[in-house]
Amino acid sequence: MRLVATDLDGTLLRADGSASPRTRAALGACFEAGVDVVMVTGRPVRWMAPVADLADHHGMAVCSNGAVRYDLHDERVLSWRALTSETVLAAAAALRAQYPDADFAVETLQGLRREAGYQENHADLTRAPVGELADLLADEPQVIKLLWRGRDVSADDLLAVARSALQGIASPVHSGAMGCLIEISALGVDKASGLAQLAAERGIDPADVVAFGDMPNDVPMLSWAGRSYAVADAHPEALAAATGTAPSCEDDGVAQVIEQLLAAR
Repeated sequence: MRLVATDLDGTLLRADGSASPRTRAALGACFEAGVDVVMVTGRPVRWMAPVADLADHHGMAVCSNGAVRYDLHDERVLSWRALTSETVLAAAAALRAQYPDADFAVETLQGLRREAGYQENHADLTRAPVGELADLLADEPQVIKLLWRGRDVSADDLLAVARSALQGIASPVHSGAMGCLIEISALGVDKASGLAQLAAERGIDPADVVAFGDMPNDVPMLSWAGRSYAVADAHPEALAAATGTAPSCEDDGVAQVIEQLLAAR
């Protein structure tokens, strides 16, 4: 084990968004043992400050579902893989062919921008520029994710529609069964691609990576890593992709597994 890659919400962090003292101690033990720890999350750049604090401003994160590499020490973006404006508009058109009343937002390196009908339960929404999608793209921002929130449909059903409609156009996932939010990245961008590039630069093979996750957006990473764990209450796709199961986040499952692996080294 040379690198631990872990999802945050629903995996490393408890339901209230906190990390237990045991979890913090397990991450610290990895650093002390010379094992890299990489936070691999769907969170956008604007939500990364608490992650830097969690890691004691140590190491790297792969955020926005693999699209952005983020330095937790200096709290800055190092690299990104963006959607072109043409791809954003093509993806939106393909989804509107299935759901004509669909509304979208774009997550950019400069912040969130949204169409008037797009709803989000977060304070960032009130500060987001509002307009038609084409107008929101007029200044060619670095679009990291296209966001689509459905109404009166499950996230799994919405993801099935997106996977079919966006085949060959972009890469859709969801990171939680609640909220019906589909997150759409550039084609080929996912948690595995972002993590694999970082690991290769450090000379770390997939066989030496241990990954943890809980949702469909974690599946590529769980499949890529040599050893992977879905937490006990994970989505069925994550459980199927992982090589093992960890206790739930409320039971400090990631910490429990890390402790066992470090003890066995």
